[in-house]
Amino acid sequence: MKIRQLEAFRAVMLYQTVTLASEMLHISQPATTRLLADLESSLRLKLFDRVKGRLIPTVEAQTLYEEVQRSLAGVDRIARVADEIRDMRHGTLQVAAAPAIALSFLPHAISDYLKTRPEAHIALAVHSSRSVVDRVIGQRCDVGFAILSMNHASAHGERLISVRMVCALPAGHRLCALDTITPTDLAGERFVAHPRSVESRLRMDALFAAHGVEMKAQMECQLGHAICAFIEAGAGVSVIDAISAWGYRGSGVVFKPFEPSLVTDFALLTPSQRPAPLLLKPFVAHVREFAIAELGPAVLVA
Repeated sequence: MKIRQLEAFRAVMLYQTVTLASEMLHISQPATTRLLADLESSLRLKLFDRVKGRLIPTVEAQTLYEEVQRSLAGVDRIARVADEIRDMRHGTLQVAAAPAIALSFLPHAISDYLKTRPEAHIALAVHSSRSVVDRVIGQRCDVGFAILSMNHASAHGERLISVRMVCALPAGHRLCALDTITPTDLAGERFVAHPRSVESRLRMDALFAAHGVEMKAQMECQLGHAICAFIEAGAGVSVIDAISAWGYRGSGVVFKPFEPSLVTDFALLTPSQRPAPLLLKPFVAHVREFAIAELGPAVLVA
């Protein structure tokens, strides 16, 4: 018993004639008749009475038809799923990402991506950049997004985007009247800074020192989103990456361009031995395009 025989049987039951069934199957009438005969032989059942050149379904054929319908519906579904996988509308992605990009930006980018792929499934896990790298090395995700400089692309890592850092000010602060903020403008201001273990903090310290400005880092926090919450609460000012700034939805923080330009690199990492899902390439392309569309001039390299 072969699937093609069952398809011929279903077609004849649906269209009542061998002629129409053959047209639906895109085969000749003799081929359809032969498939039906082979099916009867393999099942050892008489499925049709031949009356004046017509096929009349037997009671056994009517009973068998219901089961054939259910079985072939499963086969049809497998074919549809295969088409969706091939067209990159179906599948699963395991994503690991640093908080700066995972807490707000990626959920919006993923939601936008899934609008046209209702059968796809994406799992997002939030980890520190160092843990993201560990998960990628350990083959425990399909793709990782981390704050990591990638000056040279490799087979398993490249720059996703580079974004400017911006100055975050409490709404109503005196510096909100300026178009661009410089280190000199922030002299004497209380500063909410990243810890010194974070690369951007080291670059910030060096920049302020080069301008002869002492940074009054009264508070430290690793997460850009939490730094914005500090600022909204009136704790001071800060300089954070544009993605964290984009993701902050509070109304009490104003973001201004900061000069000289400081850049944060977000890296795209893939495991070396884990097979890449077909969804991965279009997903990464969508994330880049979403960043360019949403962040505009804040994106330097994509």
